[in-house]
Amino acid sequence: MITWHFCRLPLSLQGSCKFANMFTVSQTSRAWFIDRARQAREERLVQKERERAAVEIQAHVRSFLCRSRLQREIRREIDEFFKADDAEASKRSALCIFKIARKLLFLFRIKEDNERFEKLCRCILSSMEAENEPKVWYVSLALSKDLTLLWIKQIKHVLWYCCEFLEQLKPEILQDSRLITLYLTMLVTFTDTSTWKILRGKGETLRPAMNHICANIMGHLNQHGFYSVLQILLTRGLARPRPCLSKGTLTATFSLALRPVIAAQFSDNLIRPFLIHIMSVPALVTHLSTVTPERLTVLESHDMLRKFITFLRNEDRCRDVCESLEGCHTLCLMGNLLHLGSLSPKVLEEETDGFVSLLTQMLCYCQKYVSQKKSNLTHWHPVLGWFSQSVDYGLNESMPLITKQLQFLWGVPLIRIFFSDILSKKLVENQEPAHVQPASPQNVLPVKNLLKRAFQKSASVRNILRPVGGKRVDSVEVQKVCNICVLYQTSLTTLTQIRLQILTGLTYLDDLLPKLWAFICELGPHGGLKLFLECLNNDTEESKQLLAMLMLFCDCSRHLITILDDIEVYEEQISFKLEELVTISSFLNSFVFKMIWDGIVENAKGETLELFQSVHGWLMVLYERDCRRRFAPEDHWLRKDLKPSVLFQELDKDRKRAQLILQYIPHVIPHKNDGYEQLRQLSQHAMKGVIRVKFVNDLGVDEAGIDQDGVFKEFLEEIIKRVFDPALNLFKTTSGDERLYPSPTSYIHENYLQLFEFVGKMLGKAVYEGIVVDVPFASFFLSQLLGHHHSIFYSSVDELPSLDSEFYKNLTSIKRYDGDIADLGLTLSYDEDVMGQLVCHELIPGGKTIPVTNENKISYIHLMAHFRMHTQIKNQTAALISGFRSIIKPEWTRMFSTPELQRLISGDNPLVCTVFRKHTVYYGGFHGSHRVIIWLWDILASDFTPDERAMFLKFVTSCSRPPLLGFAYLKPPFSIRCVEVSDDQDTGDTLGSVLRGFFTIRKREPGGRLPTSSTCFNLLKLPNYSKKSVLREKLRYAISMNTGFELS
Repeated sequence: MITWHFCRLPLSLQGSCKFANMFTVSQTSRAWFIDRARQAREERLVQKERERAAVEIQAHVRSFLCRSRLQREIRREIDEFFKADDAEASKRSALCIFKIARKLLFLFRIKEDNERFEKLCRCILSSMEAENEPKVWYVSLALSKDLTLLWIKQIKHVLWYCCEFLEQLKPEILQDSRLITLYLTMLVTFTDTSTWKILRGKGETLRPAMNHICANIMGHLNQHGFYSVLQILLTRGLARPRPCLSKGTLTATFSLALRPVIAAQFSDNLIRPFLIHIMSVPALVTHLSTVTPERLTVLESHDMLRKFITFLRNEDRCRDVCESLEGCHTLCLMGNLLHLGSLSPKVLEEETDGFVSLLTQMLCYCQKYVSQKKSNLTHWHPVLGWFSQSVDYGLNESMPLITKQLQFLWGVPLIRIFFSDILSKKLVENQEPAHVQPASPQNVLPVKNLLKRAFQKSASVRNILRPVGGKRVDSVEVQKVCNICVLYQTSLTTLTQIRLQILTGLTYLDDLLPKLWAFICELGPHGGLKLFLECLNNDTEESKQLLAMLMLFCDCSRHLITILDDIEVYEEQISFKLEELVTISSFLNSFVFKMIWDGIVENAKGETLELFQSVHGWLMVLYERDCRRRFAPEDHWLRKDLKPSVLFQELDKDRKRAQLILQYIPHVIPHKNDGYEQLRQLSQHAMKGVIRVKFVNDLGVDEAGIDQDGVFKEFLEEIIKRVFDPALNLFKTTSGDERLYPSPTSYIHENYLQLFEFVGKMLGKAVYEGIVVDVPFASFFLSQLLGHHHSIFYSSVDELPSLDSEFYKNLTSIKRYDGDIADLGLTLSYDEDVMGQLVCHELIPGGKTIPVTNENKISYIHLMAHFRMHTQIKNQTAALISGFRSIIKPEWTRMFSTPELQRLISGDNPLVCTVFRKHTVYYGGFHGSHRVIIWLWDILASDFTPDERAMFLKFVTSCSRPPLLGFAYLKPPFSIRCVEVSDDQDTGDTLGSVLRGFFTIRKREPGGRLPTSSTCFNLLKLPNYSKKSVLREKLRYAISMNTGFELS
């Protein structure tokens, strides 16, 4: 037993190993089997998918081939249908056309079937033209109970495909223009029943139902963008210098645009898209009036302008329309409305308030995006300037027509309608015409009596010389005028590139501005200044409107006075009488002063700053005109309530308002004060330091005398006198009053520009030192020296009389020439005789080939004036100004007008003996009643000529003209001393010499001695002559010898 058991153990172990191996092999085979089965399953799935895809592809291919075959067959059938001759075509039944159209629409593709669609449209239109053939008329299917809905659906599709073609076609291409006519005819025919022959006679009873179908069709087109299609077509055909739409095409297009509006009984829902898409087409009304004026008659018959005004006067609706259009197309809409308004004056008279309101809102919308300068966010617009919205440059070609439409806003007819309340008032004219002062070189106008009479009789001179007040600012009349002024003021700040056109239009009527001023004077309890100063401190809408009225008045008046010449202002007195200008300037002067002194200008921004610039600009134009040729009384421009001492205290405290007074209105400060002396205390450069001079006589020997300013003054006067001598040809004299200006031919001198710079420095030195020199400059040259020619208010034509009055008269006569200027044979050039040779100067590039016409004659006048006074002497003037400003800072002279600068350079008027005598002191025994002194003043006053008196003044002070501000300001004061001996023996006054001089006791007869002077001390050394004749002879000899210190 033991053995048996011993033998079984190995056997069982061996079996266990085999079983384990069998299990391992079985597991491996199973995994392999499962993987194999999975792969097989996936392959079967892939195969099934391939088979399914193949079947589907085959089905699609078969379907495509079948459809293609069917489409070819259908297209072949359609082509066969349209191949029939005209005789057969005209007899086709409407049902046949319906069926063939249904087939075409089933497979319709625009690019492939455009010709078939064209033939279908022609076939349909041909069927509609058949006479007495109800079955042929395509529209007859609408009466079939079975086909009505299908026909309506079909015609909707056909007409919309017509619209899609219209979107793509270009009217300037001949073939496209024919297709446009075709598709427009389709639209015209099936959106209105008027041409349907089926409704004639007994069929008239069907018209309401047919009209309903047409309305249904039109509604479908509107929902899909019908107005956008018409807008594209009109813009392509009209947004160009010459329209390419024929009369029929334009008539059809506009009629189609108007039909939905009329059908909907002018619903707001349709007026809105009509305004946005149709009335915003560039210059549409212009083209309608030219090509098809009958359409405008239709607009008028439906009173469309009034309906537009009613719709747009609502602020929300107007803003919605503007935002839909953006700025460029808003201008187009505005232009069309203005043109339409000009054709319907009666409507405008009745709807002025609404029309003004909607125009103002449109301009305000555009104004939000008008920028003052170029930036990355702005685009250039030919009317608006830099604009921060996107600009449609496709409108540029039609912009001249748009601008012409906008001009209706400032045209005479609309201005008469808008300002009818103001223009209807009469201004009482003074029976006695105002006497006008002729222009004079000295610029002195004897106007005291004139102005005194004007103020005494102010009530009889148009009744508007003084603000009278009494009109409530919240009245309907005032509000209406304010709204109109806001409209025009907004147009000036929005339409920046045609601002001058607007101003010119507003000033065309001579009586508008005077009557507007009269209206302004009537406002408020007291009128005038007080009301508008109160408005400055109120931020109400009413105050803004009143200030806008004042701004408009100032801008227009400034423009008017700028473009009028002296004859028109002073003699013809166009628009304003001189008395009115006096009153207006007084108002403006006070208003600007108050704005500055009350601190309003210091932090002014936006509308307040614009108001100041407007009022100040008008004020300065009047002031500069008065400086050239007086119309205001003496001291008119001064502020009597502004004491110079107070002003300089404010300057010392560095107060901004005092600085602004000097910057903007220095003329309100009386110049007869210590202001000059204070200004002279400013820091000096080397050139402004002390300069000592020693003269050399004819023998080459230094003259006697020590320079204590007197010799230098004489030297400066002499050198300036020589360089300004016209014989030297650095300077020329004007015709008539012989005033100096740089010579155009001074370039013949070597280094002539350096010479002019030196002259400028010497002139600046004289002004700086208070040394007056007898150099009378032409007014236009002084304006350039002051920098006035850089001002936007400067007019070359106004200054031209100071250069050549005869040339000015001839030039301005061109403006008044009634005939055709072209007949005169003028060109935009100027022929000049230069040293025997005729030289042609072109006023603009190519000017000698450009004729002067009635259209450009104003430009010619301004170009000619600018050339004569600026271009010809530009380099010389620039060099002299450069030298002058190296000594005198521009801001120092900014406070002076041209006459005041001349006075600063040349001093006061020629020597007046009574004034000179009043400020004279005496030494050495002389006194005011001394017989020698009496003889002296009598000789000066009665025996000496003006030239001799000037020589005497130069002899004793080194300057031939009285000092600036008069002899009261001569330092040291002029003195006369009695002398007994020669200068080298003179030891000064003693008690004996004084007594002898006082009692006329002589050591010996001084008949051989000559009078001498010490110009450094403004001292005349006068011997105690025994006879008046001897004094006269010796004095005349002394002042004429010009031998300086060696005279005695």
